[in-house]
Amino acid sequence: MLTGKIAIVTGGSRGIGKSIVLSFAEAGATVIAVARNEEKLNEVAAQASELSGKVIPTPLDISNEQTLTEQIDKTAEEYEKIDILVNNAGITRDGLLMSMETEQFDEVINVNLRSAFIAMRAVSRYMIRQRAGRIINITSVSGIMGNAGQCNYAAAKAGLIGLTKSAAKELAKRGITINALAPGFIETDMTDVLPDKVKEAVKPMIPVKRFGKPEEIASTVRFLASDSASYITGQTIVVDGGLLM
Repeated sequence: MLTGKIAIVTGGSRGIGKSIVLSFAEAGATVIAVARNEEKLNEVAAQASELSGKVIPTPLDISNEQTLTEQIDKTAEEYEKIDILVNNAGITRDGLLMSMETEQFDEVINVNLRSAFIAMRAVSRYMIRQRAGRIINITSVSGIMGNAGQCNYAAAKAGLIGLTKSAAKELAKRGITINALAPGFIETDMTDVLPDKVKEAVKPMIPVKRFGKPEEIASTVRFLASDSASYITGQTIVVDGGLLM
């Protein structure tokens, strides 16, 4: 249970992020759900209205260092603590290496990796004072095995793994655990755009023979955010139906 916990979840308006937000609220947490789309955030908050926790829709651009840091400071001031941070926000700007524009690379790195660093740096100051905290970074199997046409995305997700391990070593003695979770192919907007032919080609490569559901990722994140996961840190938990076996 996460009753009384204060959580910040980026990319909380759809897909995996939305499922994490609702799962946390179901467990009793107050969740600051961050994303650009205010309308979708309000929909998530409405869905959570009958759950034991609470969702606070918080529209902002996480690639803007000032606004992201200010929101974290505001949350800490209002609730007098921050217990959980989930860096889930991510975008894709796919293209082959030889034709990928520098802007495509930079945009993905800024949103998927740089913003996670900024958020972790900001919340760590409060978690160190509390001598407690949970940080979960949503990476990807692409960051472990690579993926053609996604040099920018794979680089950002691999960077998240390195960031997770390094920060975990720094902050473990302060009671803060930091872990990464690497989803495989999950039923989200990001995979919905894949041609059916591609989806059918991928499924035989997955031992369980299907794509995962966002709720299956959220339940693992919820465990990592709980007191039950207090002896797990610096790890990358792969949830991919056996794809990387």
